[in-house]
Amino acid sequence: MREHELMFSLGASDLRNKILGCGDGPASFNAEKTQRGLSVVSCDPIYVFSPAQILDQFKASIQPVMSQVRAHLPNYVWSYHRNPDDLLHNRQTVMSAFISDYSAGLAAGRYVVGELPKLPFANDAFELAVCSHLLFLCSNMLSLEFHLQSVLELCRVAKEARIFPITGLDCEISPHLSPLMRDLQRRGLRVEIVQVDYQLQRNGDKMLQVFK
Repeated sequence: MREHELMFSLGASDLRNKILGCGDGPASFNAEKTQRGLSVVSCDPIYVFSPAQILDQFKASIQPVMSQVRAHLPNYVWSYHRNPDDLLHNRQTVMSAFISDYSAGLAAGRYVVGELPKLPFANDAFELAVCSHLLFLCSNMLSLEFHLQSVLELCRVAKEARIFPITGLDCEISPHLSPLMRDLQRRGLRVEIVQVDYQLQRNGDKMLQVFK
C-alpha cells in the first residue's frame, strides 16, 4: 500500500475515495486498504485463476525476473527498495498478503476479472482509477490506439485516472505519451504529468494524471 501511495501521490482524501486498481495483479494494495476499512476494487484477467495457480506462476517467474533485474542494475534506482534482495523480499511479502486475502476478496467482489480496454463497470463507478506498470511500460507491445482506448475507458468508469510510470521497459519516456496527451486534450480531458516520491526504474518517477 505504501508503494501505491507514493507512486500515485495518494493523500488521505484520495484514500477515502472509492478506488479502482486496474491491472493490479497479485498486489497487496487491496488487502491492506480493506484492513483499514477503505474501499477498493482490483481488476485483472489473472483473477480467473485459483490462489494456488497464481502462486505457482509467481514462483516460476520470480527468479527469471530477478535475474533480469540483476543483469541490468543501472536501469534501477535503489531508494524505496534498497537492493535486488530487498526488492525480492518485498515482492514475496506482497504475494503472501495477496494470497491470504484473495479468496475472501473474490467472494466480496473486491477482485474482479477484467482487462483494458473494456472494463466491466458502470459509468462513474469510482472516484479514482489507478493503473501501474502496464500502460506506457509495455509500449513496445501495446499500441497507441490501445493506450488511448484504455485511458478513455478508465475515465469512463472513474472521475480521475492516474497512470504510473510514463516510461517503457527501456527506461525511456514512452513514445505514446505525447500523442496520447494531445488526443486526450482534444477530447476535452485535462492531463498533467506529476512528479512522485517513488522510483524503481531509471526516469520512472512521474505519473500521468487525467481528469474529466
